[in-house]
Amino acid sequence: MVQSDMQRVVIMTGATSGFGARTLEVISTQPNTRVIIGARGSGRTAPPGVEIIPLDLESLTSVREFAHAVRRQLGDTRIDILLLNAGIRGSDAGQRSAEGYGLTFAVNHLAHYLLARLLLPCITDGGRLVITSSNMHNPPIKRIAPKKLDLEEWAHPTENGSGTGIRSYVVSKLCNLMTALSFARLEEVKARQISVIAFNPGLTGGVSGRDASALQKTFFWLLAHTIFPLVGLFRPEFVMNTPDHSGKKLADVAVGTIVPPPGRIYVSLLKGKPTFPDPSELARNREAQDRLWCESAVMVGLPIDLDQ
Repeated sequence: MVQSDMQRVVIMTGATSGFGARTLEVISTQPNTRVIIGARGSGRTAPPGVEIIPLDLESLTSVREFAHAVRRQLGDTRIDILLLNAGIRGSDAGQRSAEGYGLTFAVNHLAHYLLARLLLPCITDGGRLVITSSNMHNPPIKRIAPKKLDLEEWAHPTENGSGTGIRSYVVSKLCNLMTALSFARLEEVKARQISVIAFNPGLTGGVSGRDASALQKTFFWLLAHTIFPLVGLFRPEFVMNTPDHSGKKLADVAVGTIVPPPGRIYVSLLKGKPTFPDPSELARNREAQDRLWCESAVMVGLPIDLDQ
């Protein structure tokens, strides 16, 4: 468990907008808590006392620089909570990261995979790794649901392929969940009793993703006010939450107020309440998890080190 008699250290991405801003507000007001966030660009604001280190998730170089800066700033101090929450809604085939990967796949998955691996050794024994996923990893519209891993297309999307538009968001959230499951299986994680949690905030009103375009915001607004209310009648996990509510629940997960039952790592808001369902069948597939881990390691330039 996180030590209560020492200063708690929280590292967070996705803390300056959407429900993540509410999460940051809640965590930063906790007593004896030091919070460091990664934020892109200038002019980003944060609650008093929160430290900001530059981080551009579109660049793996920036991710490495952020991890190095965190280690340098902390010195021998360990991380109690690593909270990886940032993300974008979706991107077209022409939008690429600094390394040439599909933008949504790079920002939502690769950058956080790399950051988690770089900072895992810095997490204290009994600490917590939280990765924001989504119920959209298993979307109600089966036409956009991934049937298998298509990593080449997701990493290098083509027009109308499974790595573009809303599909790019869906597959990135699948990757987030699979990555969390893979981390939870690591011998190092189990030996050091690090808790790994994938959090689904549910459909959250007012959230369009990091730097979403006007078209993306309009498209999401239409979905949120037309299709999803109808879907919610049959799939209650798609009932709308407010950013304030989702942000508070993510904070509860991060600080350990909400804890999954033994053997579970997926916390999913169902009509605003935390539940602990099985992820999708594809997300639970061990062979697919291992393939995602190994190919992601190659993409970010790390050794595989899959010690399960």
